[in-house]
Amino acid sequence: MLKLNYEVLEKSGYDGYVLKKAPVKMLQFGEGNFLRAFVDYFFDMSNEKAGWNGKVALVQPIAQGLSDMINEQEGLYTLYLRGSEKGEKVDRKRVISVVDKCYNPYKDWETVKEIAKSDELEYVSSNTTEAGIVYDAASEPGQVPPVSFPAKLAVLLHERFLAGKKGLVILSCELIDNNGKELQKIVLRHTDEWGWGEDFKAWINNECVFCSTLVDRIVPGRIRDEQEVKQLEEANGYQDSLLDVGEVFGVWYIEGPDWLADKLPFKKAGVNVHVVPDVTPYKKRKVRILNGAHTGFVLGAYLSGQNIVRDCMHNDTIRGFMNKMLFEEVIPVLPLDKKDCEEFASAVTDRFNNPFVNHELMSISLNSTSKWKARNMPSFLEYIDKYNKLPEALVMSLAAYIAFYSSNIKERTEDGLICVRPAGNEYKVQDDAWVLDFYYENKDIDDAVLVKKVLSNEKMWDRDLTEIEGLYDTVLADLKKIRTEGAEAAYKSIQ
Repeated sequence: MLKLNYEVLEKSGYDGYVLKKAPVKMLQFGEGNFLRAFVDYFFDMSNEKAGWNGKVALVQPIAQGLSDMINEQEGLYTLYLRGSEKGEKVDRKRVISVVDKCYNPYKDWETVKEIAKSDELEYVSSNTTEAGIVYDAASEPGQVPPVSFPAKLAVLLHERFLAGKKGLVILSCELIDNNGKELQKIVLRHTDEWGWGEDFKAWINNECVFCSTLVDRIVPGRIRDEQEVKQLEEANGYQDSLLDVGEVFGVWYIEGPDWLADKLPFKKAGVNVHVVPDVTPYKKRKVRILNGAHTGFVLGAYLSGQNIVRDCMHNDTIRGFMNKMLFEEVIPVLPLDKKDCEEFASAVTDRFNNPFVNHELMSISLNSTSKWKARNMPSFLEYIDKYNKLPEALVMSLAAYIAFYSSNIKERTEDGLICVRPAGNEYKVQDDAWVLDFYYENKDIDDAVLVKKVLSNEKMWDRDLTEIEGLYDTVLADLKKIRTEGAEAAYKSIQ
């Protein structure tokens, strides 16, 4: 079977949108599954829906990458967006044609520099992982290419400045706080160390826009079932070594000035990308609602006999518990439009109900102590401050956390705590060593003492939670109900 390229695609009978020729308007550092299913997808949609008429030149961040494979397919690849929308199964296919070529900077650095000086270039995007936005003292401007991504970017921006060209908009997608601001700081640090002068610094600060962004789409990336891959290739009429898979839900928040919303093609294209003055509240929304929902219900759900997230969404009690937590306790304390948060929370149920993803509860359970503290405790404390009463579902989730970590503990292994589920099977709790040691050392004590020790453990929570009026008694009662009646019954008791 022939490999995907423009000629093969035309002969296959594909009748979707394709743009073969257009100027390169974006330079992208990263060629992996996420960027191709997210950033490149949104720009590809903008070509079709908004007439953006642009291509993306990819730069592989490391010496070994996908450039040969991408160029062999002339930048084309098939993207499947799969999931659930309003309870209905969705499986959408789109051939992405926004990519022009991919460059290996360890071979093509001079070509990349020429692209950076192009009149048509407007944007730089990146996802070089959390380790990508770091200062590296070993990076030098004369290296081919410089070692770190920020150093590479500094050199390319300097080349553009010297050529007298306009500034660029930098869209950083790495999963760190203030990703754009942190990238700008490192670029400026290199500028100072390399003695490139105040004029260039002023150009960086005044002519370029470094945007911190928040990305949200789960991208499994590839289909592992070889039989399914063969079936798709037969249906498509071509072989695609770059086939990519993402969930149907996707939203991108870009922190920037008001004018950027009109410059970027997304508003005109009608895609789910938003320019906002500050991404912080939207990150808080994602952590509190999406991530907080996971951590809030999965531990009790596992004890009740569930194994994957999707099945939990088909259980009225567990789904009802999650919705009570989100709609009655989390959303009321978020500093965002209530309707917007409720729509986001409603989409969470669809995302968790994805028929294509078997998301195991045990994988979500990893490091639940720090997760509960980061994702659930802020909502828990703010609810108490606002309403002067305990949030029932969040308190129950805390009791379920204790139950999960202390269910018939059998042994402490090198990397976990072996516990026994009410159904009788063993499972491994994995967390920081000191957390596992704490629960193992207290495995034989009475629940009344255990709850007090957990709640008063300031290393866990940065405060003594027993000081919160009524919390100790409520957690103890909830834990007793989980132990005696089961977690599902406990969840149902507060609905």
